Amino acid sequence: MNGEKQFFGHPRGLATLFFTEMWERFSYYGMRGFLILYMTKALAFTDTQASNAYTTYVSSVWLTPILGGLIADAWLGQYRSVLLGGIIIALGHFTLAFHGLPFLYAGLGLIVIGTGLLKPNISTLVGGLYEPGDERRDAGFSVFYMGINLGAFLGPIIAGRIAEGVDWHLGFACAGFGMLLGLTQYVLGRRHLQPAVERIAAQKAARRAADATAAGGQGGRSPLTVDDWRRISAVFVLFIFASLFWGAYEQAGSTLTLFADRYVHLELLGLRLYASWFVSVQAAFVILLSPLFAWLWVRLGPRQPSSPAKFAIALIFVGLAFLLLIPAGSLAQQGIKVSPLWLIAAYFIQELGELCLSPVGLSLVTKVAPVKLVSVVMGIFFLSNFLGNLLAGWSARFVSTVPLVTLFGVTAAVTIGAGLVLFLLLRPIRSLMGGVR
Repeated sequence: MNGEKQFFGHPRGLATLFFTEMWERFSYYGMRGFLILYMTKALAFTDTQASNAYTTYVSSVWLTPILGGLIADAWLGQYRSVLLGGIIIALGHFTLAFHGLPFLYAGLGLIVIGTGLLKPNISTLVGGLYEPGDERRDAGFSVFYMGINLGAFLGPIIAGRIAEGVDWHLGFACAGFGMLLGLTQYVLGRRHLQPAVERIAAQKAARRAADATAAGGQGGRSPLTVDDWRRISAVFVLFIFASLFWGAYEQAGSTLTLFADRYVHLELLGLRLYASWFVSVQAAFVILLSPLFAWLWVRLGPRQPSSPAKFAIALIFVGLAFLLLIPAGSLAQQGIKVSPLWLIAAYFIQELGELCLSPVGLSLVTKVAPVKLVSVVMGIFFLSNFLGNLLAGWSARFVSTVPLVTLFGVTAAVTIGAGLVLFLLLRPIRSLMGGVR
């Protein structure tokens, strides 16, 4: 701690990254909350057409971070990559504010490119705020994750309300203004990020010096060690299970948004609801639960479950959420508009799982990845979101053709089964991680 200014007991730079990511997620989730509704209603896309376009977009958003990690590690560095990425994202949202399919595709493409630069590198900067072995790291990522979800909560409420209730394209513009606020926060807080920038640079320099020594002082680049490869392989195994988790979880923006629009009674306690608002329910629960989980991990310290065990718990929870939705799906297909409380309850259970996986996964990568490849490995880990969003978007096309009981039941069976398999693999995965929890 050494007398430095603190943010909830963490380095002051965490506040800068917290609010930068909050506004970036405001823009992303604000637009994503109504994107598939915009395509099926305003553009008259069929479910299959809309799900194809939606799937291509949301999965690509998670594919480009590996390129963004490479660019940052080899050329721009983390700070400038995040800055440039945010500028491109803002341009993408403002492009969507114009009418016409060319602007739709161009805007989505810009957001994909910008997110690829921003997403892996802002998480790497969070990890750089902490010295190796700092027990605050997991808790710090949980606080950071609360910022992500504060933006994810506000975005659909504000941008979704404007889009569905006033004008679709004003909703897109609102998301763009959110990204501009995030860029302002990032630039103004630059000085608080300097310790993280310097620490990452020092770690890379130390690794390059070690490479040069291993290569006989000729400045060559030594290969990864056996331990490096073992740890990377552990990340890859967890990546597979994380993909299945996101395949269920990310149905919130596709399958479950269409479910809310078509089968849910959109009124609660006299308040008119919008289908796009339900994406905010997930984020609201994260905001409420993140401090509890951050406290829990610090309280448990070395007694907390290992990172792989947390992943297994997450899969069980997301499966239980879809198990809960099976009766709601049965009622809906009998022509009954179901209560929004079904979705709210399911999202609460999902968030118990997400908080065991997403911030923990980000923290894990910064601990086990080789220093010279940390942003690249972070990008690879984000590919789990890419595969998960492919699965989630693909499932949306079956909303009108497959019984909801079957759709929800298969999702529940796959994720709960995967969680049980992962519990059986905990010992070998921990062995690959080489003592990192």
